Amino acid sequence: MATAKYFCIFPQELISEPIISHTLGEKFPVVPNIRAASIRATEAKVVVEIEGEPADIERAVDYLRGRGVSVAAIEDDQEPPI
Repeated sequence: MATAKYFCIFPQELISEPIISHTLGEKFPVVPNIRAASIRATEAKVVVEIEGEPADIERAVDYLRGRGVSVAAIEDDQEPPI
């Protein structure tokens, strides 16, 4: 198992959908863990840690991007931008 951390920016139309907390775990064999979040009326900024096989993590990230979420990897030595 691998773990990767990502900084995600959700557009306004996706804020109310449980994409990380519910959908990722159902669609892919990964375990998402929200580490930090800042939610405003027009966007949500979320730091999420995803655990799983590297290929499954990549598929989950591709799914987020396909839904319109901006996703950037966070390296282990980086501070999350929230």
